[in-house]
Amino acid sequence: MLILRSPAQLQLLEETLRKNLPATLPVLGTVMTVARGNPFSHEVLVDSWPHFGIVLTRLRPEDHRDPRDYYINQLSVFYRDKGALQMLLEGTEAVTRERAFQIMGMQDGLDEAVQEVASARGLKVETIRYRAMISPEPPQPRRQMPPDLRLAPVSPSHVPLLNAVWALGGNARSQAFLLGLVRTLPSACLLDRRGRPVSWSLLDGQGCLRHGYTVPAWRGHGLTGLTLAELGRRLHAGGFPIYGAVLPHNTASLHALQAVGFVPQPGTFYMILGTPK
Repeated sequence: MLILRSPAQLQLLEETLRKNLPATLPVLGTVMTVARGNPFSHEVLVDSWPHFGIVLTRLRPEDHRDPRDYYINQLSVFYRDKGALQMLLEGTEAVTRERAFQIMGMQDGLDEAVQEVASARGLKVETIRYRAMISPEPPQPRRQMPPDLRLAPVSPSHVPLLNAVWALGGNARSQAFLLGLVRTLPSACLLDRRGRPVSWSLLDGQGCLRHGYTVPAWRGHGLTGLTLAELGRRLHAGGFPIYGAVLPHNTASLHALQAVGFVPQPGTFYMILGTPK
């Protein structure tokens, strides 16, 4: 595998990936984040250049500090044929026996291929399936800002609350991961008069809108659109796709996103978690 480092290479790859949306969403978002400062220490690999069969983004090997931390060890993949995927997984660039991982992609067959290789290497694997949503333009809120609330970035002091309500969180590793997102990437939240967050949304290293949440007492007020509009404007200005991933049974979130301009995409957004047994 070859590591792409030059701005010209990353720009050409970005242009190619855009032609294959939505299947390239997590890879494209990561490539763009790497090219614009690389705050999460990722690297971009291809099997050949400039004509490639597979693209992999991953945490740089020298930045692995905790072998059981799948939050920080994020990978994304896009492939032109399953043979290239199989060769990648059978190598050492993505799945190893010793290291927890999180792989994201939007192509059929990805979950089965990763499951087969990871299980053979003694890893426990869980696949979470999401629905990808894209907003062609910055989201348009349905309602004005309530007078009791104000818009602000998420503060590091808010992270314990975010971690407590996150379905995949609630532990020290997830809290450290969220803190890294808040400190390095754009975020938006609505604060009440006492400065407590009541609704928020974060951006991750794949350029994906994640961790959207509204506390129960404030649901039904159209707050989601206000935070997404703020982040959507910043993504749009930087040329990023404005996208998120929602659990297919979370009808409230799906409806809220569609109401402010998001369009459901074909296919499945896979998040595949692997941990050593």
